[in-house]
Amino acid sequence: MTSMNHDVAKTLDVREIDGEPFGDIMAALDDLDDGETLRLVSSFEPAPLYEVVTERGFDYEAEQVAPDEWHVTIRHA
Repeated sequence: MTSMNHDVAKTLDVREIDGEPFGDIMAALDDLDDGETLRLVSSFEPAPLYEVVTERGFDYEAEQVAPDEWHVTIRHA
């Protein structure tokens, strides 16, 4: 993945979502304009999401910032 030093336009903390967050994540990606980025905050590495994000034409960069916190920065490829 290439380094992404862009301003994060939107943050989605899926730790605050009751139930399956997939629909919320896809909706946030649909609302993402070219040049905008989305920071996804999760309590675990959302590895199953990476293939879906890539197939939808996005790049991502994941970082574990705490034992129970991951940040995934997503932008249009």
